[in-house]
Amino acid sequence: MASETSAPVPEAEAEGFLTSIFNEVISSPLNLALVAIIAWLVFKIFKSRNEKPVQVAPEPQLPKLRKDFTVEELKKYDGHGSDGRILVAVNGKVFDVTKGKRFYGPGGPYAAFGGRDASRGLATFNVACEKEGYDDLSDLNPQEMESVREWEMQFTEKYDYVGRLLQDGEQPTNYSDEEDDKDK
Repeated sequence: MASETSAPVPEAEAEGFLTSIFNEVISSPLNLALVAIIAWLVFKIFKSRNEKPVQVAPEPQLPKLRKDFTVEELKKYDGHGSDGRILVAVNGKVFDVTKGKRFYGPGGPYAAFGGRDASRGLATFNVACEKEGYDDLSDLNPQEMESVREWEMQFTEKYDYVGRLLQDGEQPTNYSDEEDDKDK
């Protein structure tokens, strides 16, 4: 006489396992909260994959500006003008930082640099530009001057060079000669 022993059915084991997990989850409010958070995150992931990316219209390109500026002329280019152009001077050089208006434009973290000579502020890690008029930076120590030169290199790599920041009485460069050379 052979005795028949029935082997456990794998489906029954799986069903018992899932039931025990379900019972464990619903037995604790913390577990319920975690499951809700996980479900919400999974929903957000799948929803974001199915959404089409938002097309942002490109900013209109401003014409290239090539000119030297006095401190007073530079102040007009702080992002509040009709064209929204933002210029910043670093170590005697003026750069068009309009494409970085999130930083240098009105409301940006470095808005105080817009339309001004930012050299001293960059050298001393102080966003406030307190010195009026042309700043010759002669009272900065060697480390601060090195910092200004490093910032100048970064601006040169990232932004368009416009011209020089003029000292009182200094004559501007005639850049129209350069444009004539390009036409030939």
